[in-house]
Amino acid sequence: MTGAEATLFRHRLAERGYTVRQHHYHSASAAAATVLAGLRDEILRGEGPVHLVGHSLGGLVILRLLEAHPELPVARIVLLGTPVNGSRAAAGLVRLLGTDWMFGPMASGELLDAAPRVWRHPAAIGVIAGTQSFGLGRFVAGLDGPNDGTVAVTETHLAGATDYLELAVSHVGFMLSQRVIEATAKFLGAGSFSD
Repeated sequence: MTGAEATLFRHRLAERGYTVRQHHYHSASAAAATVLAGLRDEILRGEGPVHLVGHSLGGLVILRLLEAHPELPVARIVLLGTPVNGSRAAAGLVRLLGTDWMFGPMASGELLDAAPRVWRHPAAIGVIAGTQSFGLGRFVAGLDGPNDGTVAVTETHLAGATDYLELAVSHVGFMLSQRVIEATAKFLGAGSFSD
C-alpha cells in the first residue's frame, strides 16, 4: 500500500486537532532495520510524546519498534486490524504460492510468526478488530470465527492491551470508517474507547 488509502483517515484526525504525519515505507522491499530506524527518527523529530496509529502491518512495525526502543516518547497507540499473533491469511498465501517473496523480509517475519505477544510498554495501547468478513484472506486461510476478511479477531488479541474494541468493518474498510476514526480519536484523547 502506498499510504494514499489512509488520506481520508489522516484528514479526519487532523480535523479533530491532531498534527498528523505519515511514516511511509516499502513493506515488500525494505529491511526491518531501515523501517524501524526511519520510524524511530520520525518519533524523535516530534515535540514531546507522540501518539501512533498503525493499520495491519503498520501496527506490527510499531510493536517491534517499541519492543526494541521502550525509551521512545510515545503516549498512546491504536492498532487497527493488526495480526499481533501472526496471520493465517499470510500463511495461507505462502502455502498457495509456495514462497513468501511477496511479503518481503520484514513482513514475512512479522506476519508468519504466530507466537503470542504481550504488551509491557508503559504507553496505553488500544486494539480495534474488524468483524466484517470481506476480503480474500478468508478464502486462502479458512478464517473461522469473526474476522475482517483478512485478519481473524483472535489474531488481534494482545495480552496487556489497555482497551479492546470490535467494530463491523472490513480490513480495507478501517481506513474509511467514521466509527473507526471516532474510536481512534477517543482513545488518543482519553486512553479508552469507552466514555
